[in-house]
Amino acid sequence: MPELFVFDISDSLLGKLASYAYEEASRAYGVYKDLQGFKDTLKIVSGVLLDAEHKKDQKHGLREWLRQIQNICFDAEDVLDEFELQDKRKQVVEASGSTLVKVRHFFSSSNSLAFRSKMAHQIRDIRSRLDKVASDGTKFGLATINVDLGLDVQRRDMTYPDVDASSVIGREGDKEEIMKLLMQPHLHGDGDQSLCVIPIVGIGGLGKTTLAKLVFNDKRVDQLFQLKMWVCISDDFDIRQIIINIINSGSAPSVAFSHQENINSLGMVHLVSRLRSKISGQKFLLVLDDIWNDDRVKWIELKDLIKVGAPGSKVMVTTRSNSIASMMGTLPSYILEGLSLDNCISLFLKWAFKEGEEEKYPNLLEIGKEIVKKCRGVPLAVKTLGSSLFSKLDLNKWIFVRDSELWNLAQKKDDILPALKLSYDQLPSYLRQCFAYFSLYPKDYIFTNYEIQNLWIAHGLVHSRNGSQELEDVAREYIDELNSRSFLHDFNDFSIICEFKVHDLIHDLALYVAKEEFVVSDNHTQNISEQARHLSIVGNNSQGHVLFPKSRSFLFSKAQLSSLQTLLVVSCGSLESLPLSMFPNLETLYIGDCDEADGYAAR
Repeated sequence: MPELFVFDISDSLLGKLASYAYEEASRAYGVYKDLQGFKDTLKIVSGVLLDAEHKKDQKHGLREWLRQIQNICFDAEDVLDEFELQDKRKQVVEASGSTLVKVRHFFSSSNSLAFRSKMAHQIRDIRSRLDKVASDGTKFGLATINVDLGLDVQRRDMTYPDVDASSVIGREGDKEEIMKLLMQPHLHGDGDQSLCVIPIVGIGGLGKTTLAKLVFNDKRVDQLFQLKMWVCISDDFDIRQIIINIINSGSAPSVAFSHQENINSLGMVHLVSRLRSKISGQKFLLVLDDIWNDDRVKWIELKDLIKVGAPGSKVMVTTRSNSIASMMGTLPSYILEGLSLDNCISLFLKWAFKEGEEEKYPNLLEIGKEIVKKCRGVPLAVKTLGSSLFSKLDLNKWIFVRDSELWNLAQKKDDILPALKLSYDQLPSYLRQCFAYFSLYPKDYIFTNYEIQNLWIAHGLVHSRNGSQELEDVAREYIDELNSRSFLHDFNDFSIICEFKVHDLIHDLALYVAKEEFVVSDNHTQNISEQARHLSIVGNNSQGHVLFPKSRSFLFSKAQLSSLQTLLVVSCGSLESLPLSMFPNLETLYIGDCDEADGYAAR
C-alpha cells in the first residue's frame, strides 16, 4: 500500500496558515473567519494523525479517512497558492506604475470581487468537508500524540545475542575483522582512549546485528572478556533504562524479568551504584545494538558511567548512521558491505529449496540467480525472496517475482522493505517528503545536489531554521543527513558540489512511500493516476521515436492531470515538444539528459 504524508502535509499547511502574510491576505479578502475555522479544526485533526498513520492498516476505513484528509489539505494548499499568486500580481502592478493602465482591467473592482467570491466559496467548501471528515474520524478512537514525539511512531522488536551460526552465510571474513579489533591491545590514556568503541555501520537488512551476534558468541570472546553484556537500544536512548538493561544483561530470561522489577523502583544514585558494582574492575564487552541517538551529551553521560571497567574493555555499536558512528567510535567505523554474489546465491538456495532440490529445477535456478542479483548483496532481501518462493515450483511465479518492481517485500515483518521502512519512519518530518522525490528518477541515476535541492526548494519543502540561512545551504544539510542515515551511496563530496546514487532497495522504498501522488511513466506505462501531483517521464536515449506527441498523446488524453505540479523529463533523447497546456497547475518543469530539448516548443 502506498504511504500517506498526511501528518507532514497538515503540519506544513498549519505553518503557512500561522504566518502573518496569510493572515493579512485572508483579512484583505474577507475570508479570515472561515480560514481561522479551518485552521482550528485542522489543529485538532493533526493531533491524531500520527496515531492514524500508525494504525492505518489495522482499522478498516482508516486509510481512506486519511486519504480524504490528505486531499482536503492538498486543496487548501492550492487555495493558499492562489492567495500568494494574487499577492505577487499586486506587487508587480505596484512596482510598475508606468504600466498601471495596461493592467488596470485585471485588478478592476469586478475582478477583485470575483476573486473574493471565488476564494470565499472554496474556503467554505474546504472547511465544510474537513468538519465532516473530522466528525467521521471519531469512530476510530484515535489517540492524540504530541507533535514533538512524532518520530516515535513505531517500535522495533528487541534483539538478543542468540544466533544460529550455521544459518549465517558469507560473514566469516567480517567476523574475523571485528575479532582482530577486539583482540587489539587496549590503548591507555585519558578521555575517549580509556574506552575502546567499535562501530559497525550499514543500511538496514545487511546483517549488522547478526554480525555482532556472531562475534558476541565466539568462544574466543569468552576468553578475552570476564563479562559480556548485550543491550538493544532501538527507539529511545534512555540512560536510566540502559543502565537497568546493562545490570540485567547476562541473566537468564526468567530471572531477568523479576530482577528488573526489583531495580526499576531504584533511584538513579542506587542504579549507578549497582552498575558500577557490576562492571568496576571487570574487563567487559558491551554491545549496544541499533543506535539511533545522535545526542552527543547523552552518549558522553553513558560513556562516563561505564568507564570504570578494567583496561581492555570494549564497546561494540551497531547503527545505520555514519554520523552516530563517528560520534561514538574511538576506532574507524567498520562499514558492513553487501554479500558477494556467490554467497547470496548460496543463501538464496538455502531458503528457496530443500537441500539438493535445486538440481532438479535448472530453469528455476537460473531465474533465481537473476532475482539474487537484484538484491545487491542485502542478505535480508535474499532470505525474504528465497522464503517466499520455497516449495513454489511454478516457473511463472518465479518470473513474476523477478520482474516485479517491489517484489512484494512489504508483506511480512521480516522482509527488507519493512526494515527500510523503519529507517524511513525515523526520518524527521522535513526529510520524509523530500525523500519521496527520489522516486521520480530512474534507478542508478547519478544525482547532483543542485538538481534535487532545487526541486525541494521549488515545492516549499526546505525551511531556514533561523530565517537567515540560505535555502540552498539548508537543502544541502538535508542531503548530508540522508547520506549520514545510509539512504544514499556512492557519495562523492566535492565541497560545493556532490554526486550520489540511491541504492536500488532504497529506491524501491521511495516508490513504496510515494505511489499515487508520485508517478514514474516509462515505455510500459498504461495509465496515470488522476491523483498524480508529481510525474516523471523516463525514456531511453537509444530509442529513436518521438515521445511527444505521438507515443504519449493517447496516454495523456486518457489522464486528467489537472492536479499535476511537477513534471520531470529524463533521458528522452528525441524530445522535441511538451503538451504543457494539459497541465494547468504545473509549478516545476525539469528536463534532464534530453539531447534535442534545447529549443523545445512548449505547446
